[in-house]
Amino acid sequence: MAGLRLGPLLRYVDWDTGTSATVWVEADRPCTAEVRCEGGGHGSSRTFAVAGHHYALVVVTGLTPGTTSAYEVLLDGERVWPLPDSRFPPSTIRTPEAHSADVVVSFGSCRWAAPPAGGHDPVGPDVLDTLAAALAADPTARRPDVLLLLGDQVYADETSDTTRRWIAGRRAAAGTGSSAPAEQVADFEEYTRLYDESWLDPELRWLLSTVPSCMIFDDHDLVDDWNTSASWLADMRARPWWQERVTGGLMSYWVYQHLGNLSPAELDADELYGQVRAAGDGTDALRKFALRADADPASVRWSYRRDFGRTRVLMVDTRAGRVLEEQARAMLDPQEATWLRDQALDGRGSLDHLLVGSSLPWLLPPLIHDVEEWNAALCRGGRGARWARLSERVRQGADLEHWAAFPASFEKLTRMIAEAGAGEGAPATVCVLSGDVHHAYVAEPVWPAAGRPAARVLQLTCSPLHNSVPAAIRVGFRFGWSRFGRLLGRALARHGRTGAPSVNWRRTGGPWFGNQLMTLTLRGRSAALRLQKAEGQEEVRGGAAPRLTTVLERTLTDGP
Repeated sequence: MAGLRLGPLLRYVDWDTGTSATVWVEADRPCTAEVRCEGGGHGSSRTFAVAGHHYALVVVTGLTPGTTSAYEVLLDGERVWPLPDSRFPPSTIRTPEAHSADVVVSFGSCRWAAPPAGGHDPVGPDVLDTLAAALAADPTARRPDVLLLLGDQVYADETSDTTRRWIAGRRAAAGTGSSAPAEQVADFEEYTRLYDESWLDPELRWLLSTVPSCMIFDDHDLVDDWNTSASWLADMRARPWWQERVTGGLMSYWVYQHLGNLSPAELDADELYGQVRAAGDGTDALRKFALRADADPASVRWSYRRDFGRTRVLMVDTRAGRVLEEQARAMLDPQEATWLRDQALDGRGSLDHLLVGSSLPWLLPPLIHDVEEWNAALCRGGRGARWARLSERVRQGADLEHWAAFPASFEKLTRMIAEAGAGEGAPATVCVLSGDVHHAYVAEPVWPAAGRPAARVLQLTCSPLHNSVPAAIRVGFRFGWSRFGRLLGRALARHGRTGAPSVNWRRTGGPWFGNQLMTLTLRGRSAALRLQKAEGQEEVRGGAAPRLTTVLERTLTDGP
């Protein structure tokens, strides 16, 4: 009898017709996966294999718009979900009303999934676990329509003690050893362990089974500082374990995260997905794809678009597709930058809100922005070869690789945002949703009067979902917004001869620290923002469960 190894994950829900959805599962052997819904929705798919693992992405059709339907998962006709004696409510698929303009979007990044030792969690309560518990306890609560996971879903380079012991045992049993660091994963099989550890967490497992999700990677999904610079990449490629690591990382990302981002129509058109399913064992085809994606990043697009009624989400790859040649550095290759602009402007008059999901913030604390742009100028040789060599060491040591470290791309993104939000027919808001920096804040650009967009433009940054940040770095982030920090940043800009960015910005909320989640509630052209934090362990001793505390509630636009 086939068993359910991982999942189910509710990934895509159709907002055009409200009649279809996709559900991702991993089984422990080849089988037919089936999803049955109350009210008649149904779908089934034969599993495909990758490196001895068996997956299916089931397209469920026949759903009724504007309904919430409980569902069950069967493998070869035997029910495997809901789990026996589950303490959670039934998993459901909620479909929108036809032409619905209301959507609730929750987002964040950076979820380190190490299990707490003896009940003590060193980084505090997991905000997604806490959200799941709150939703399970109140069936009437409004659930997010989509959860945007903006990078670092797994930490390939910061594994838990439990996973390190598992890795050591696996490598010892193989008898060949590995040159990969003992605390980091080495290949596809070890990546599967990270997803097991994260997605088998009971609260998160139930949450992802009932709230649709969109995902994109960031650096820790592969390794810290992934694709910082050409020098960084050359150094990594010289290490004997790196090729297998990046290959396994991209293979696992495609299976566990990327496939579920796609609509049924996109799945039908995806050549690799067709090959993998037709082959039965898709290991060779997927490995060949991953090798090509690493060698020629421009040949693959990980970015994608999702429309939720009159709200558009553009999830942008800010890691794999970078151009790293020092004199032509770009966050996005030319084709990707053109794609992003085209998607932002397509049907602009029919949009109420445009959300750009970028794991890395567009607008950083001003001092940090100026430091990164100054460093980029020196690495290009603006102050000579000696400064360039020193600046490269600083760039890698201090993680200076956000949008500001790619100045031309920062300016191009700024122009695109201004264009998307300009003039008659502009959306009510254009928001860049980001994570990565292990704190939360709201920043707003201050545009020149002649170029001020009609839309309200915001940088909304929220992380971590479950991690921490050292006290010294907290001080640094606060200092980065200060008046003296701005003055210091301008001094560095003068030294680097970088000039001033084309737009200024100010912090209008935060910084906030802790495990936290932001939520946008979009109704027509109105928008409201909420930030919730999972209370720390020091506040919930004596057996009390962690709970969500609202840190911020703010109306962004009232709408007509």
